[in-house]
Amino acid sequence: MDAEKMSGTASERPAATAIQPDFATLPRRVAADGRANLVGLTRERLEQALADAGVPARQTRMRAGQLWQWIYQRGVSDFDAMTNLGKGFRADLAAAFTVARPEIVTRQISRDGTRKYLLRIAGGHEVEAVYIPEEDRGTLCVSSQVGCTLTCTFCHTGTQKLVRNLTAAEIVGQILVARDDLGEWPKAGERPPERRLISNIVLMGMGEPLYNADNVRDAMLIAMDGEGLSLSRRRITLSTSGVVPEIPRWGAEAGTLLAISLHATTNDVRDVLVPINKKWPIEELLAACRAYPRLSNAERITFEYVMLKGVNDTDADAKRLVKLIAGIPAKINLIPFNPWPGATYERSDWDRIEAFAEIVNRAGYASPVRTPRGEDILAACGQLKSATERARKSRAAIAAEAGLG
Repeated sequence: MDAEKMSGTASERPAATAIQPDFATLPRRVAADGRANLVGLTRERLEQALADAGVPARQTRMRAGQLWQWIYQRGVSDFDAMTNLGKGFRADLAAAFTVARPEIVTRQISRDGTRKYLLRIAGGHEVEAVYIPEEDRGTLCVSSQVGCTLTCTFCHTGTQKLVRNLTAAEIVGQILVARDDLGEWPKAGERPPERRLISNIVLMGMGEPLYNADNVRDAMLIAMDGEGLSLSRRRITLSTSGVVPEIPRWGAEAGTLLAISLHATTNDVRDVLVPINKKWPIEELLAACRAYPRLSNAERITFEYVMLKGVNDTDADAKRLVKLIAGIPAKINLIPFNPWPGATYERSDWDRIEAFAEIVNRAGYASPVRTPRGEDILAACGQLKSATERARKSRAAIAAEAGLG
């Protein structure tokens, strides 16, 4: 948000008016019948699945390419609609496979156009994804886990117990669901529109993506594939709270843009706000950032910094912040704290946020203040939490429920 929009203290700003959001409940699909889902398979695994189903070896690559385009270019989930495949082959595919997405349980639409999806996945578990429309882009915030293991004290998701990692199918499936809902798939015979409704992906939803790095990587490689969803690597941002050993591997294997949930300038404060800091403190985290592949002024690291009143928002914090990141091509994303039921923190006053941003700006770093979006439907940063909380279960029980065993 620019300085003009940010002018004035919180007390001078008009109070937000309560609204009744558009809250749509959609019917649940029939339960899966045991057929293998083709969504989320890498090209190599898709070819192997076809070979295992009896497709001749000389045809597997061609058939995989055809299916890939139908699933990820056209958004088709019905084999009968894949018209360049023979009828017999379509029948064989339908007998062996599905093209399944997560189920939309509810869709809420905020007064600012933000859409929050509550999605049901295998085992009856639920995650949330959020679509944020803007003038120059459309961003989909994707989840990587059911719940979260990190217990960051300012984050609503952190109050929900970790249930399990999402599969690659469940991660890339969130993109497919959102495109379905937005009607973004090109019609037969039409070229995809130049301006995309979903132009950016941020891995900033429920969970720590680097604790599920393999599945997240496979899902994003599918998203970046030029014959499918075809999203640019530089249009995808992974946000991590600081799983230091996984950062270089992510850079080498996926190479997307990187965002760091920093939120503090001393280890004492960050130990409380982001407890993973006790394992990998600020110094180790920043060393991993400096070594991140492709790091440059064109591909800067974003440091996310939630503004908490009286906790991390002083001038001294701002000055320490610019010293900590000195030499790292970066921008600072200042996030006004988004309250949630039971939160013990408050949002910093607007004049304090402005003063903090000014110090960072004078040091030569861009410091945009993130406009809170979807607050009225608890869709803003740090507010995601599935409506159904699950009690802790054994890994075996969770895997059995989800069909992952």
